[in-house]
Amino acid sequence: MITKQEHHQLLVDWNSTATEYPDSQCIHQLFESQVERTPDAVAVVFEEQQLTYQELNARANQLAHYLQGLGVGPEVLVGLCIERSLEMIVALLGILKAGGAYVPLDPTYPQERLAFMFEDAAVSVLVTQKRLIEKLPASAAKLVCVDRDWGAIAAENSENLSVIVTPDNLAYINYTSGSTGTPKGVAVVHRGVIRLLFGVNYVSLSAEEKLLQAAPIAFDASTFEIWGALLHGAQCVLFPAQTPTTEDLSDAIQKYRITTLWLTAALFNSIIDDRPEALLGIKQLLVGGEALSARHILRAQSALPSVQIINGYGPTEGTTFTCCYPIPQNLPDSVQSIPIGRPIGNTQVYLLDEHLQPVQVGVPGELHIGGAGLAQGYLNQPELTKEKFIPNPFSTKSGSRLYKTGDLACYLPDG
Repeated sequence: MITKQEHHQLLVDWNSTATEYPDSQCIHQLFESQVERTPDAVAVVFEEQQLTYQELNARANQLAHYLQGLGVGPEVLVGLCIERSLEMIVALLGILKAGGAYVPLDPTYPQERLAFMFEDAAVSVLVTQKRLIEKLPASAAKLVCVDRDWGAIAAENSENLSVIVTPDNLAYINYTSGSTGTPKGVAVVHRGVIRLLFGVNYVSLSAEEKLLQAAPIAFDASTFEIWGALLHGAQCVLFPAQTPTTEDLSDAIQKYRITTLWLTAALFNSIIDDRPEALLGIKQLLVGGEALSARHILRAQSALPSVQIINGYGPTEGTTFTCCYPIPQNLPDSVQSIPIGRPIGNTQVYLLDEHLQPVQVGVPGELHIGGAGLAQGYLNQPELTKEKFIPNPFSTKSGSRLYKTGDLACYLPDG
């Protein structure tokens, strides 16, 4: 039996993550505030090209005005099928500034998957590049090619727009594969992204950082890479290659002096096996996507003593990261597994049994997520949304929900 004291510790003490963050602001509004602070700082770099915060803002405003003319506004889903480029960042920002939400469509996806996503999201406007048109399924969406149509877009006003968007409006839809094989569109709101990047202590984000953007934009790690840089006055460096190799990454880290990097656990393991010193120069290395290998972490710490490695856990439904664990340098060689850490700011985690009761320390329970990072649910799937996003029995706040991850975890004695 759990004592009253243990109950309080599990539900309250270990979830007291409330911190101040700009919870009344949207992504593009925080970007605009940053533009005012550092207009001439370099915002985004791609190969030999770059844009300052002011230049990026002006271009995104022109595109936003153009998109508004095509009917884009709050809760309107805009398809984005584009290769990594300066235009990709302009497009992401332009869609948000117009009040819309972006739906990343990876040009490398098979036609039938793209066709399903097009139809499911009922995309009415599609932002793309001329050379990708032939890869896209037939649809009635209005096409905007950021290269072909730039003459018309550049004739638009470059001032900030005044669109009424709230932090509870949609920011993007991320399609995840799902166990059934049919992609599920996870509907992420502005608030989830803001709570990922402000009022948190798992990583240091400031104007001094240079973040490498290497994840496909259809994958939610890109949320951290792009907005983690652009909402803090940092540099977002777009990784030129499609699939990163150890050598390409090492070159990019040295050439652009990257300080903060996110890697999948699989790629991290492969680099550590291949050439750990490829990651020299990085200050903060976030690794995630699956359970970390203790053996590879120990080897990395030995080869890279000045790198802070952070285990980042979280499903797309909780907006990128739910728990983070900055791994201490003095790990014992006998360590068998790496913890996922504690919930980040303004996020709660509950380990529950099948009756939604908390489990004791050391007993496995299903991980449930609460707090400001929760997605709205699944696009066009009300039944699945109801099944996975349930009322939060531990909150007195109206409308508070928990997301059932299906992942098993257990508490260590220190939480």
